[in-house]
Amino acid sequence: MSRPLDEVNRELGRIGQMPYGLARTQAAERQVRLVEAEGPDTARAYALSVLVDSMFWAGEVEKSFLPFTLLVRWWDERPELFDDVDRHALFWYFKWMVGDLTEYPTVPVAQVEATLADMERRYALAGNGRDAVAHARFTWAVERGADDAERLYQEWVATPRDDFSQCVVCDPGDRAAYLRTSGRVDEAVRLIEQTLATGETCASEPADMLSHLALAHLDQGRPQDAARAHRRAVAALADAKGEMTGARGRRIVLLGRGGQVARLVRAVEEDARLLLAAGTPGARLDFLVDVVDGTAALLPEHAEHPVRAGDVPVSTLAELHAWAVAEAEPLTAAFDARNASTRHADQLAEARAARPAASPLDLDLGLLDATRPPADRRGGPGGAGSTAGAGAGGGVADGGGLTGAEAADVTTRAGAAGGGVPGGDADGGGADRDDLALAETALAEGRTEDAALAYARAAATAQDAGLLVDAGYAYAEAARCAQVLDDDDAADGLYARAVARLRAGGSEPGDVVPVVVAWAPSAARSGRAPAFLDVADALAAALADDATADTDPAGPEGQALAERLRVERRRAAADLDDATARLLASLGEDDATDEAVTRAARAAETYAGVGAVPDAAHAFWLAGRLLDGRGRTEDAAWHLESAVEGFTVARDRHTRAQAADDLVALLRRTGQDARAEEVLSSLGR
Repeated sequence: MSRPLDEVNRELGRIGQMPYGLARTQAAERQVRLVEAEGPDTARAYALSVLVDSMFWAGEVEKSFLPFTLLVRWWDERPELFDDVDRHALFWYFKWMVGDLTEYPTVPVAQVEATLADMERRYALAGNGRDAVAHARFTWAVERGADDAERLYQEWVATPRDDFSQCVVCDPGDRAAYLRTSGRVDEAVRLIEQTLATGETCASEPADMLSHLALAHLDQGRPQDAARAHRRAVAALADAKGEMTGARGRRIVLLGRGGQVARLVRAVEEDARLLLAAGTPGARLDFLVDVVDGTAALLPEHAEHPVRAGDVPVSTLAELHAWAVAEAEPLTAAFDARNASTRHADQLAEARAARPAASPLDLDLGLLDATRPPADRRGGPGGAGSTAGAGAGGGVADGGGLTGAEAADVTTRAGAAGGGVPGGDADGGGADRDDLALAETALAEGRTEDAALAYARAAATAQDAGLLVDAGYAYAEAARCAQVLDDDDAADGLYARAVARLRAGGSEPGDVVPVVVAWAPSAARSGRAPAFLDVADALAAALADDATADTDPAGPEGQALAERLRVERRRAAADLDDATARLLASLGEDDATDEAVTRAARAAETYAGVGAVPDAAHAFWLAGRLLDGRGRTEDAAWHLESAVEGFTVARDRHTRAQAADDLVALLRRTGQDARAEEVLSSLGR
C-alpha cells in the first residue's frame, strides 16, 4: 500500500535538511527505492531530486549521473507529475551534469556535445532562457582550450539573465576568474571589488573570488592587499560549502609564490585528501597543478622542509613536488588527448616553472609586536613585527588524520569566530577602554585585523598597569582574532601569554579553562603541542587540588553551593580532556591516538555525569572515530551509537546525521547492513 504523499514529502524534506554525507545519501536512496516500489508516483520526481542533490554535494558527482538520468526519463514519461519546484530542479541539475561531464577524461567530446545540444533543445522547448546554455558552452570551450572561448565568453556576458542563471555572486565570480587567467588582471580586480561591495554571498562565494583577488594583487605587486584578501579568503572558506578545491588550490599557490613555506605545508597537510581524491578527476588535476605551482616557487631553497600529508608517500617539500608532478602528468595527458589540445600540459609546464613573487608576502599581523612597550613597537598589519615566542612553524595539520567534520568540530567548539573567549570582561576593567571600544567596533564591522591589533594594545596597556587578569583576557581576544585570520603562530603565542597572565593574576583554574580550550587548535597547527599539553595538564592538576581542598559546608544553601562548584569543576576537567584529546588526535601518532581515546572517553563519561549531553555526544563521537581508525570496530560502534543517541536527546538533527555517517559507514564495512538500515530509518524520526 502506497504511503500518503504528505508523509513521503515530509520524510524527503527532513532528508533535505540533513548535512551532506553518507547518511543523507543513503537515506535518500532508501526513499527512492520505497517510492519506486510502493509509490506514490507523484513523489518520484522529488525523491530523485533529493538524491541527485545529496550525491552531488557529497562529492559523489559520478554517481549522481544515474538518478539524474532517471529524473530526465521520468520527465519524458510523466511531465504532468512534476510541480514547479520539481521542474526547476530538473533544469537546474542539467547545468551541474553538463559541467561535470567535462571533468571526466573518459567522457568523449561527442558525448559532451550531444548532452549540451540536448540541454539547449530542452531549455528551448520548456521556454527557459538561454543564459545557462551560453555559460555551459563557454566553460566547455575553456576546458578544451578552444579558439572560440573568447567569443563564447562575450556571448555569455551579453546573454540576459533568467531563472536558471548563475547566482548573482557566482556570475561575476566566474567572469573575474576568466579575466584574471586570461591576463586582464586589473579588470578582474575591479569586478571582484564591485561584487564584494554588495555583500552578497552563496555556498562558494566570496571565498572563490577572494582567492582570485589575492593572487591578482600579488601579480600586481601589491603584497599588502594580497595579504588582506588572503585572510578574508581563508575566513570565507571556513563557511563555504562543498570541497572548494579551486579556492584551496589557489591558497597554496599564493603561499608558495609569497614565500610562506610553513603556511603552505600546513595548508597542504590540511587538504591532503584532495591530492588523492577530489569530487572529479578534473578537480583533482587542478589541485595537483596548484600544488606543483606553489611548491615550485619554494624550490630549491626549501627542498628539505618536512611534510606530513596523510597517505601521500612524501616526507619533504621536494618529494611532494615530484610526487604531484608524477600524479598530474597522466591526468594531463588523458584530458588533452580527449580535448585534442595542449591546454593542460601547458598549465602543468607553467606551474613547474613558477617562481617567487617579486614582492614577498608578509602575513605577520605584528600582534605580538603590538604588545611590546610603545617605544619598541614596529608597526601594524604587514609590518616587521616579531613573532618570537609564538612557536616554530608547524607541520601539524588541522584535524590530522581525522575527518573533515572532526577538524571543523575542533575549531567550532573552541569558540565562534569573532565571538571572543568566555570569561572576558566586555568593559575590560583596567584595560585601555579606548582600544577595547575600537576592537568591539572593528569586530562588528568585520575588520578583524583592526580588532586584533586593538586587543593586543589593550593587553599591553593593562599589563603595564599591573592588571594581569584584564591583560590576560585582552590577549585571549587578540589570539582568537588571529585564529580567524589564519595566523596560528601569533595565536599560539598570544594564548600562552593570556594563560600565564590569568594564572599569575589569581584567576580560578575553572575560569582559565575556556581560554586553554580555545588555544588547542592553534597549538596543534603551529607545532606547539608539547608546550600546550604541559599547560593543560598543570591546569587539570590545579582543578583536582581545588576539589581535594573542598570542605563540607554547613546548611542547605552551603551544600547546594558546594555541589554547584563540584559540577563546574568536573565540567571544566571534561573540557580539558576533550580539548587535549582532539589535539593529541591531530598528531597522527599511535601513542598519541591511544591517549586521545582515553581522554575522549573520560570526557564523554564526565560530561554525561553532569548532564552536558551535547558535549558528551561530541566526545563519544571523537572516541568512536579514533577507535575505528585503530581497528577496534566493536568499541567504535558502541561509542558512535552513544554519540548518535546523545545528539538525538539533544535534538541536534544536523550533527546527529554527521555522526550517523561514520556509524553507517562502519556498519556497512563490517557487514552489518541490517543495523545500518535501522540507523538510517531512525534519522527520519
